Amino acid sequence: MSAPAPARPRLRLRVTAAAEGYVRAGHPWVYESSVREQNRKGEAGELAVIYDRRDRFLAIGLYDPHSPLRVRVLHAGPPLTLDDAWWAAHLDAALLRREPLFGPVGGEGDTDGHRLLNGESDGFGGLVVDRYAGVLVLKVYTAAWFPHLERMLGLLSERFPDFAMVLRLSRNIQTLAAAAGLADGQVLAGDLPQNPVVFHESGLAFEADVLRGQKTGFFLDQRENRRRVEGLSKGRRVLNAFSFSGGFSLYAARGGAAGVVSLDLSPHALAGAERNFALNPALTTPHETVQADVFDWLSQTRRSFDLVVLDPPSLARRETERAGAIRAYGRLAADGIARLAPGGILLSASCSAHVSAEEFWNAVRGAATASGRKWKELATTRHAPDHHASFAEAEYLKAIYLELD
Repeated sequence: MSAPAPARPRLRLRVTAAAEGYVRAGHPWVYESSVREQNRKGEAGELAVIYDRRDRFLAIGLYDPHSPLRVRVLHAGPPLTLDDAWWAAHLDAALLRREPLFGPVGGEGDTDGHRLLNGESDGFGGLVVDRYAGVLVLKVYTAAWFPHLERMLGLLSERFPDFAMVLRLSRNIQTLAAAAGLADGQVLAGDLPQNPVVFHESGLAFEADVLRGQKTGFFLDQRENRRRVEGLSKGRRVLNAFSFSGGFSLYAARGGAAGVVSLDLSPHALAGAERNFALNPALTTPHETVQADVFDWLSQTRRSFDLVVLDPPSLARRETERAGAIRAYGRLAADGIARLAPGGILLSASCSAHVSAEEFWNAVRGAATASGRKWKELATTRHAPDHHASFAEAEYLKAIYLELD
């Protein structure tokens, strides 16, 4: 009988002095370029222990040899073992943060669509979990989570019994996922009786395509801005540009808008908006859909509105696009302002992480000043509380509200 193979030594890393400082300060990423020493090759999903220059424990995290983000830190500080009890407590801490917002875990309320885990900002680097009624969607951004999915499914099933669970994958890891027997849109647990899934936000019914839709099926991160728009809409003619499936449009209608126009290039998105209105028959505000390129339509139409919502997809997906995106946000705001009647309100939003909040807000303010109209700033907003950002690179969402004479 052959002797059992010896256990592999723990994966040990040392990083640059700068990276040590970042990790001690709470930054959750260690880049490939910051690793200056490791004792052996590592596999995706291994727990890598990072030691400082004095050979003291610094942090432990998920190792990914396929990504420039070589380690996503799970714990930094005093040494500890990431056993079953630690994982359970780590998850419960994130869920408890949401109880003041949405009530007890798994409970019903007027909002049963929201974020449960927000990746690094909740201590689960590279993993997002969103809830839509009785469905949980796990969005995975790194192959390091593949070996830990079974553990996460078990923990989530204990806290959300009878929920279906769906896997969504970022594009860059889908080939690696296929080798592990995983696929985007795969139902991991439970029974998914229908797709799209109907859920509720602030009492409004919406559908979420959890198998193929953008993000995890819906843009949950704009909930707080949608609520603000509802409060601003009474008696106003509202334009919802880049409307997608009509989130802002439904809130405006419930807020008493005189009429709502949903403007988007995608006929599929506009059809979704119409279905969402059909799910809410109490909304009797006239709703019109317009299929067109927003930039072209705004610059050509002569229609005027009392409230214009500009919520485009990211205009800077990489740092090299940042300057062009800032110019595009300014142009878009200028065209939106040109469509505003006197006393109208502009809501302009950005989800471009490479454009800072001040850069974006200043582009919109500049457009308002260049219009020659008097204007005042009503508010600026950032992330919704269930999408909180704990470090700079996680900050992407910002919005600004202006009123123009």
